[in-house]
Amino acid sequence: MRFGLFGGARARRAVGLADSQGYESFIQYVQEAERLDFRSVFMVEHHFTGQGQVSASLTLLAYLAAKTSRIRLGTAVVVLPWHNPVLIAEQAATLDLLSGGRFDFGVGKGYRAAEFDGFCIPPEEASERFDEAIAVIRRAWTSEERFSHHGRRWHFEDVVVEPAPVQRPHPPLWLAAGSGESIRRAARDGFNLLLDQLASVEQITERVAIFRAECTRVGRAYDGSMVAVARALQMVRSEEERAAAYETRRRVVGVIGDLHKGRKAASIEEDDAPLLGTPAEIVERVRRLAAGGVETILLVDPNASIANLRAFAAEVMPAFGPSHAVAAA
Repeated sequence: MRFGLFGGARARRAVGLADSQGYESFIQYVQEAERLDFRSVFMVEHHFTGQGQVSASLTLLAYLAAKTSRIRLGTAVVVLPWHNPVLIAEQAATLDLLSGGRFDFGVGKGYRAAEFDGFCIPPEEASERFDEAIAVIRRAWTSEERFSHHGRRWHFEDVVVEPAPVQRPHPPLWLAAGSGESIRRAARDGFNLLLDQLASVEQITERVAIFRAECTRVGRAYDGSMVAVARALQMVRSEEERAAAYETRRRVVGVIGDLHKGRKAASIEEDDAPLLGTPAEIVERVRRLAAGGVETILLVDPNASIANLRAFAAEVMPAFGPSHAVAAA
């Protein structure tokens, strides 16, 4: 079992250097995660929220590349319909170079209507824009010579993308997917799979099985490291803390519930998606995910609490191998 992080820094909306405080604490959080043997950090991208969420994920990851040495650095996700694909290919390849080949390129189509509205891009164009952008990026990273592209949304003439990424033929590609068809597409088109933090354990197990079966069908070698699942971390020590954790979960689902596809839990108390409970209860929840084929869990902690990270490393990770026990010591 491998553990990583999912999320990003938050900055206060203020003038001057006040915004940097949220970023500095998050950087320290990632550095501590690396010391504790967390394997990866996947950074969100959001715009126009008014809540200080990360907007320039590649820039922040480039800074983290200089502050770390082993932890892998991923995007979850770059929303391709909003970006010039050649500029993204250049920035991502530069990050791969600066990190010594530690970059994971997570991409998606986007889902928040307010962000599409802000960019004046109709959401119904998301799929075609995504398809064209990823085709350009792949060509930019694999072409041995200059190329031209004349598509519906983008035109490039006699270009070469520099630098080349360190990882060949390119950094691992991750696709955020939830529906059966999008999961099958990820398997067919050479993507690894990112699964969301709201799906139940049953749903996650079904999605892993779909991905694995499609890999087999198209002749792609399957490996458990090709799937990562985001899970909220809410460790509690008392019934009072449990009640507060349920209330927090209720708010989270209310804010990002549009991510959830399919069946929802009858109540917050019956929701088995978060890693919510005592350390022993969380170990059992992780074991259920492992039994469903999950080998990589990305922890979501909006507070980026180093104390929570250390508690998880000391009281949960040792149950999944001796290397984690050494890291947490």
